[in-house]
Amino acid sequence: MLLIIGTVRMPAENLNEARYAMQEMIEASLAEDGCISYAYSEDVIEPGLIHVTEIWRDQEALDAHFESEHLIEWRENWDRFGIHDRDLQLIEGGKAKQL
Repeated sequence: MLLIIGTVRMPAENLNEARYAMQEMIEASLAEDGCISYAYSEDVIEPGLIHVTEIWRDQEALDAHFESEHLIEWRENWDRFGIHDRDLQLIEGGKAKQL
């Protein structure tokens, strides 16, 4: 199992415009084979800070995601939305434990 966790930033005033594209990205990613979870969430303290959480079955599924049309389209829109300071970490692990 692979976990991607981190943040991206955008000007807070662009969030409403980006929200629909983010929703499309989430829905398309969740439909991919091997995507277990995919979420963006807005920070409650810092406007424009978006938390990213993804869980993938394996590297093969993640590699396919990186080549997907919807991811390429999403990245092409980053300048329009002012997305910057992308800070994502890949964590490889075994089984998840309920806390």
